Amino acid sequence: MDTPPKRGGRPPGSRSKVRPAGAPTVNGLRRTRVVGYVRVSTERQADEGVSLDAQRAKLRAHCAALDLELVAVEADEGVSAKTLDRPALQRALTMLREHRADALLVPKLDRLTRRVVDLGHLIETYFAEGRWALVSVADQIDTRTAAGRMTLFILMTVAQWEREAIGERTADALAHLKAAGVPLGRPALGWRHTPETDPATGRRLLGAVAEELAAVARIGALRAEGRSYAAIARQLAAEGHPSQRGGHWLPNTVRRVWLRGAPEPSREGSDEPQPGLG
Repeated sequence: MDTPPKRGGRPPGSRSKVRPAGAPTVNGLRRTRVVGYVRVSTERQADEGVSLDAQRAKLRAHCAALDLELVAVEADEGVSAKTLDRPALQRALTMLREHRADALLVPKLDRLTRRVVDLGHLIETYFAEGRWALVSVADQIDTRTAAGRMTLFILMTVAQWEREAIGERTADALAHLKAAGVPLGRPALGWRHTPETDPATGRRLLGAVAEELAAVARIGALRAEGRSYAAIARQLAAEGHPSQRGGHWLPNTVRRVWLRGAPEPSREGSDEPQPGLG
């Protein structure tokens, strides 16, 4: 997937406006080279090909009407717009970065993405500040024009609002859970989320992992003897105690386990699942 630049930066290759020699011209003016992108989200649509063919036809007709040079059409068949990590889309964006095309042409914005945040990323990375143009047939967006750039600015504003609203909702939800005493984050060593849920809260329950709890107890015993975190890490590895993620024991890992400790079950000695974060 394309790597987003730092805020205010440009993607690799975006500074140069040099075009290859010999590109088609009309009355001495270089024609805008566009790479088309089409997409269908279901395998049935992809197999039938009707929707893809209709989208390609719209792109060709639009290029003919506006005298655009259609250098390629990339198609994602049976691929959802939930992510930008799509093979054909990435090929089209690569053509922009490598200056093999001047603009991205889509039949409709929802073929490009359905997520405002992803649209904001594409605008900021590729289509802002005149880097490359974005042309959408059905939405009548063409960022080569003043009206198209104004529409782009509005879309960027909406995308920014969406990012900030998501952040606020997430912060409010975490604050509510914390105030309610709900443990946040990954369960402590010795506990795992189970498929069962708490009927009262709907959150998944925690179940004990005996081998990991033994490691927690061993850490406590070794600390009581005055051992350092590094010495405990070596001892745990030598004794074959498993870490939570199956990796090597490190001093910092031991320290986190020691400081966090294992969550106490609601009934001492009970093996029943305990409420956890869903």
